[in-house]
Amino acid sequence: EDYRCAEVETDVVSNTSGSARVKLGHTDILVGVKAEMGTPKLEKPDEGYLEFFVDCSANATPEFEGRGGEELGTEIANTLYRVFSSESSVDLKSLCINPREHCWVLYVDVLLLECGGNLFDAISIAVKAALFNTRIPKVRVLEDEEGSKEIELSDDPYDCIRLNVDDVPCIVTLSKIGYRHVVDATLQEEACSLASLLISVTSKGALTSMKKVGKGSLDPESIFEMMEMGKRVGKSLHIALQKILDEEESLGTSRQKVGFLG
Repeated sequence: EDYRCAEVETDVVSNTSGSARVKLGHTDILVGVKAEMGTPKLEKPDEGYLEFFVDCSANATPEFEGRGGEELGTEIANTLYRVFSSESSVDLKSLCINPREHCWVLYVDVLLLECGGNLFDAISIAVKAALFNTRIPKVRVLEDEEGSKEIELSDDPYDCIRLNVDDVPCIVTLSKIGYRHVVDATLQEEACSLASLLISVTSKGALTSMKKVGKGSLDPESIFEMMEMGKRVGKSLHIALQKILDEEESLGTSRQKVGFLG
């Protein structure tokens, strides 16, 4: 039930609203979040929304040459949409500026720099860390005498909205190898596994979505065991991640940034 040592660093890309880089074994993920103004969706006029884009760098693995990485990128983006489709994961109402007219749209860009197994887990950790790091400028809606509305952005960089990421789930992938299942599989372990179960778990241990990948089959008993193990692992993963994020936050501007040259 052990993960490899993960390195997490936030605020690594300067021209984003929030960013994070996660290294888990040989897997290297960079996530940038950009907040832009948009129009709320018709079915949810008082909420903002998230958009996910996944780019698989051709340097990450030879399989991504040409159009090789596109399929995987689409699969990861669709999985993230599913994980974040739960209404409680992010408070989207806090992203609304003016119902039916203006809202914040968070563009979450995921870049796969290196693939060393267990992609989904590393990506979900990086997305949660980047959302934690995201700062959205405060805005005021001013109405003039004629009734036309104007939006005024705050000049103060510290006057911003922070997202509450307490309920953002992390993905735990359990790979079945023979009669056993392992978490945080390396590339070699993934090659031996015919079926895996992806489960998204909140910090309270609640299971929000589940997906089976691979050609092999899973019997109901092992699925139940995997779910229980995933909940335990997910909870401890959230605790460790939040501790790191809070420590980094407390250092403020004095912390030494490692970035890409570390």
